[in-house]
Amino acid sequence: MIGSLRGTLLDRSDVEVLVEVHGVGYRVVTTPATLAGLGDVGVDVFLHVHHHVREDGQQLFGFATVDERRCFEALLGAHGVGPSLALAILSVHGPDELRLAVAHGDVDALTLVPGVGRKTAARLALELQSKLDVGDGAAAIAAPATGNGSGPATALADVREALAGLGYGPDEVRTALAELPADGDAGVLLRQALRALGAAK
Repeated sequence: MIGSLRGTLLDRSDVEVLVEVHGVGYRVVTTPATLAGLGDVGVDVFLHVHHHVREDGQQLFGFATVDERRCFEALLGAHGVGPSLALAILSVHGPDELRLAVAHGDVDALTLVPGVGRKTAARLALELQSKLDVGDGAAAIAAPATGNGSGPATALADVREALAGLGYGPDEVRTALAELPADGDAGVLLRQALRALGAAK
């Protein structure tokens, strides 16, 4: 599997570059941001690469940073997301913006991607929380915080702390908690709170 390429930029189009490495030319699909940063034809370039293998062929996707490549691979692990959609998402949202949107359950931000409707965006916001490193709040989603207490009060306290860690203000946290049931798993409750907060934006 090809993980990176270092060579000479021989050609470029709106979505693809041709990189020559020791006499072999590799066609690599990139995001607009990566493409813009490569420079003019003839310069030496380096790309982090995802080597995508399917039954009907192989394709290389190139990224300026390893973080962008990892986000691309995380997107591919989400249900219904293929290379084209993953690349479209990263063309609209860089890795940090994508993590922020996922952490906040920001459906509106995800629907800025062409071809992504609200239903798909809501599903992605939930599914990607376990695939992307989105901070302390996301960790509480995947594995509710443990403590000495138990029961509804502790679960709601976990949700309150996670929302605060994700940057929500006291009023937003209060509103979200008011919509939650009195008891339940902290991870499930936090997902419900993020959905409610995302819908309110």
